[in-house]
Amino acid sequence: MTSENRSYDEKRDFIRMKVDTPADIVISNDNQKIHGVCKDLSGGGMQIELPVALPVGTLTEVSISSPHGHEPMLHAEAKVTRIATAPNRQPSVYLIGLQINKIISE
Repeated sequence: MTSENRSYDEKRDFIRMKVDTPADIVISNDNQKIHGVCKDLSGGGMQIELPVALPVGTLTEVSISSPHGHEPMLHAEAKVTRIATAPNRQPSVYLIGLQINKIISE
């Protein structure tokens, strides 16, 4: 099936998996560490819920933990590509879209 035959939601290069797992983000320019929750993950990027907004273009290092004890499940360099507020959440929670630039092996 070609991408023209698929619905809009299916025209991604990678399948998006819904997850709900701890994530740590380190901001590349100042080494600030922020704890969040990875909400979805694909071969090219991820969406992470954070208590703070990060500007589009921010370079980060992301570590996603496994709820089954594997540490880290994913360790990558990523760039912020979009930001939105999570609907119906108080206090404010931000949904940060990140593009994976490089997988870091340890």
